[in-house]
Amino acid sequence: MHGLRAIDARRPREVLEGLRDALSGGDAVNPRVDSGVPADLPTQVEKRVALVIETSGSTGKAKRVALSTGALLAGAAAADSALSGPGQWVLALPAHYVAGTNVLVRSIAAETEPELLEPGHFDPAAFAAAARRLTHPVRYTSLVPAQLSTMLDSPDASALARFDAVLVGGQATPRSLQERALAAGVRVVRTYGSSETSGGCVYDGVPVGATRAAVVDGQLELSGPTLAEYYLGDPERTAAAFVERDRVRWYRTGDAGVVDDEGVVTVTGRLDDVIVSGGEKVSLGVVERIVRELPGLAGAVVVRAPHARWGEVPVVVAVPPVALTLADLRTAVADSAGRAAAPDRILVVDALPLLPSGKPDRVALARLAATA
Repeated sequence: MHGLRAIDARRPREVLEGLRDALSGGDAVNPRVDSGVPADLPTQVEKRVALVIETSGSTGKAKRVALSTGALLAGAAAADSALSGPGQWVLALPAHYVAGTNVLVRSIAAETEPELLEPGHFDPAAFAAAARRLTHPVRYTSLVPAQLSTMLDSPDASALARFDAVLVGGQATPRSLQERALAAGVRVVRTYGSSETSGGCVYDGVPVGATRAAVVDGQLELSGPTLAEYYLGDPERTAAAFVERDRVRWYRTGDAGVVDDEGVVTVTGRLDDVIVSGGEKVSLGVVERIVRELPGLAGAVVVRAPHARWGEVPVVVAVPPVALTLADLRTAVADSAGRAAAPDRILVVDALPLLPSGKPDRVALARLAATA
């Protein structure tokens, strides 16, 4: 056993140094944005654990994920092999979520010094300045789709072309956004993974390193050396999420998906985002992907809402301006996913509520859609 200490993630330099020590055998770290240490946070964990990261809670189910030194370094090695080798990074994501800590771990593994943006509102000018300060011949960053879109819309968009790869994950990346990036000379790599897999372990649909993917009873499962040890203090959740078959340990992602004959992974949505509307099953993830390809709706979110006649219905939440009429929106979705998938309404808000990770706060949005 060794110690577990909380670190203020609003000071990313301290998280970097804490991780550096943890990966060298020192105490494990738990990056946080709150000022206090929770009373239920243990003071010690197994020696192999280097990082305890909390899930985003985007579905209201936050968990503490224990990651070993081996898993974190395996993730860094897999990323290097799938990209252009070890490089220098710009940290533009919160340091208390796995995508942010991955930037720091990969910097430590590559023995390069990352450029660290100040936490808070994403500033394209500050990001561009950080990109210009990179001196290593191989350069990377990791963004969420909203940050990529903001950069492409900014006068500093050309800074993105300095990177050998811009990793984009955290949520589905609209095809229209990918095409804009490609036209601007930006190499976007779509990543898929979670805290339980030490972050992204599938790049552009292809499992990286020793990661394997399978679909069991419609659920996507992942295996490999990057899997988490367990959920801290939650053996029941651990047993439900991590299973063993033929002496291979698998993580049950909770996502629906397919793996084709070439091993390419396609995620079709969350298993828990399926609603029954008028007796028909509707995947909100499928509806959202269709909606985000429509003009002006690249950042829209689709959530469930109760309905007196249909039981539940999809609702699109978007920020202005929304030029598309509800009728045109319903037609576009129905043509692709069936009549039951057509959104009941468009809810326009001044700004989408976000989690600190930059992901939409779907719990808050569903609550808003239910009462609006």
